[in-house]
Amino acid sequence: MVEIDTTITLIGSRLAKEGMDFIFEGESNECNRCKLKNTCLNLEKGRRYKVVKIKTPSVHECFLHDGGVIAVEVVKSPVVAILDSRKAIKGAKISYEPPKCKEIPDNLYDLFFPQGLRTGDKCTITNIFENIENEGMCASPMKKVELQL
Repeated sequence: MVEIDTTITLIGSRLAKEGMDFIFEGESNECNRCKLKNTCLNLEKGRRYKVVKIKTPSVHECFLHDGGVIAVEVVKSPVVAILDSRKAIKGAKISYEPPKCKEIPDNLYDLFFPQGLRTGDKCTITNIFENIENEGMCASPMKKVELQL
């Protein structure tokens, strides 16, 4: 079992639902004048997160979210991606590298370059899914996997 660290942050009250996934887009110009910005901006830009718990129903005013923001507990969400099948071993810790392929079909692009995952990220393979048919486009067979940062 992979140990997952949680972080307390503030997100828009209309978005704050347990189980909701989102990608943190970073700071907005409106954030500069907010006294709570350090709590809102404590996530890593471009990463995928999941709300695991609503900390309090108290709504705080926000210049960006018209319904205000509330405190939630989040974790980095697992990311589904494609890997070389030789590296696809459940529980393995890897440094993520997108597969080298001559051509990537449009329907698989999001698996080859998943949002929230960057080249060189240290991940654990938490699930192995099906083989990906690549019809010779890639140097070796591919598997769809779930990665936890």
